[in-house]
Amino acid sequence: MQLGSFKARFIILSIIVCISGFSQGLLLPLISFIFEERGVSASLSGLHTAGLYIGVFLSSLVIEGPMRKYGYRFLIIVGGITVSLAILSFPILDTVLIWFILRIIIGIADNVLHISTQTWLTQTTPIEKLGRVIAIYGLFFSLGFMIGPKVSELVVIWEPLPFVVSGVLTMLAWPLILLIKDAKDARPDPTDAPMTFFTTLKNFKAVIITSWAAFMFPMLYGFFEASINSNFPVFALRNGLEISAVTWILPMFNFGGILLQLPIGALGDKIGRGKLLSILMVIGIIAFTLMEVFNQSFLGLMILFTVSGMATGSVFSLGLGYMADVTPRENLPAGNVMANIMFSIGSIIGPIIGGFVISVTDGALYFTFFVVIMAIILILNLVYMSKRRNRMAQ
Repeated sequence: MQLGSFKARFIILSIIVCISGFSQGLLLPLISFIFEERGVSASLSGLHTAGLYIGVFLSSLVIEGPMRKYGYRFLIIVGGITVSLAILSFPILDTVLIWFILRIIIGIADNVLHISTQTWLTQTTPIEKLGRVIAIYGLFFSLGFMIGPKVSELVVIWEPLPFVVSGVLTMLAWPLILLIKDAKDARPDPTDAPMTFFTTLKNFKAVIITSWAAFMFPMLYGFFEASINSNFPVFALRNGLEISAVTWILPMFNFGGILLQLPIGALGDKIGRGKLLSILMVIGIIAFTLMEVFNQSFLGLMILFTVSGMATGSVFSLGLGYMADVTPRENLPAGNVMANIMFSIGSIIGPIIGGFVISVTDGALYFTFFVVIMAIILILNLVYMSKRRNRMAQ
């Protein structure tokens, strides 16, 4: 039986991306738990986390050509199979170096799957439903990412168990794509001009000149997602919190983002995304500053992670909207590629710097690391908005 309605396609693609988010959300803290138990340094653990996002970065550079040539279904199937086999290989190929390689492979495959489902959905969604549909689709990914850390707690029962659960769920999810009618021929709309990464590169200079401030926010979200889910477990365990407590605290950031993602998106339409992002930076700075005070309080961290998620859990989607607001339409394709690249860069360097801060300060300034980053971005965004207002007034 094959399903041809838009609703059926939307549900199936959302389920697949939910499992994709789950595998990422589980893997980050899980390996941090294992490394901390084995005495691996926080710096090496943070560097190791970057492997996943190196894979995301690499695949973002080359995904468009294969997507146009082979279509969405083929890439989703290849991505799903690769992620499943790689996750199931962790308990078998148990060395630090091979795990790093497996993380790169998972980053490439997961991103191929994620971009294929996202592009397919945006291409086939009626324009009047696009905002709501993409928001719900994003919520499915966030939901999976939120559940992942809690399932990583299964490591205390049997170390390979969470890998097995994630690998099996991924293997069960991707075949759902075979239920979609006419999926074999689904691919991006054809274009007369050759679309390669090198032609997109020509527009990057113009995009950076017009929209540089908007790209700070996808990068910041990469900092948050990767460092919180990989560095925080190390910080928390060294500050006396149990694994069970960590797996309750971690999902609260995504939970907070899910709670207010739709209202914040609507508010951005009303008051302006640049202004709203500045307000959210202030709230985030306050929340992370308070985390330094309550860094050993389970209840305090639960509340503050939720508040910080409410304030900053939407900065990626808001940053994309901000980029679309300030970028000339002819440069939007390059802008979207640049946003994904900046997210990947933030995701790569966030865990590395976070792990270094934990190692050097013994965790004393871990949350201050986020405060400093947000303060710098807040100031730069205010400068950008002021200069843009002056240009428009002339």
